[in-house]
Amino acid sequence: MASDPTAGGAPADMPADTDPDLNIPPKPESAAELQQLVEQLQAEKADLQDKQLRALAEAQNVRRRAQQDIEKERKFGIERFARDVLSVADNLGRALSALPADLDVVDPALRNVIVGVQATERELQSVLERHGVTRVESLGQPFNAEFHQAMMEVEDSTVPTGTVVQELIPGYLLAGRLLRAAMVAVSKGGPAVRAPSNEN
Repeated sequence: MASDPTAGGAPADMPADTDPDLNIPPKPESAAELQQLVEQLQAEKADLQDKQLRALAEAQNVRRRAQQDIEKERKFGIERFARDVLSVADNLGRALSALPADLDVVDPALRNVIVGVQATERELQSVLERHGVTRVESLGQPFNAEFHQAMMEVEDSTVPTGTVVQELIPGYLLAGRLLRAAMVAVSKGGPAVRAPSNEN
């Protein structure tokens, strides 16, 4: 006995259950409805293409910002550590400046200690420079508020007013950005000096 496809009461041409989330429009019955459907689908396509382009641009911006953050962290990530190390460099500099200029008058055993401290100070400066920490040149330069902090004025008519005549604490840059301003003494009483340019 052959099976009847219409058995069970269901018509033979009934479509299978469709997913209600697909939002399939009804079949157009006229050319005008078909044209309207085509225009609607083209508008949806243009909208989706626009959203895709915006999403791709946003993803590219996120990648670019992440790369910039990585580069910034690579350059300036040691900033806090470098500031702490500068106090060690300052103390070594103070120790060396307190020593007599003529090492021949010093006991030979003490002379070896002094030479060792000098070598340590040179090595520390070399390590700082290798990691992008460079010293701000101050002595004899016109005062520049971007790099110098004036601690006092010194009466000196032999140099132009506003010239750095003494460096109390050296200043440092980290990858070209100010890490610590130099604390300096500035001259007054001499001839006027031109305003410093911002080119460094």
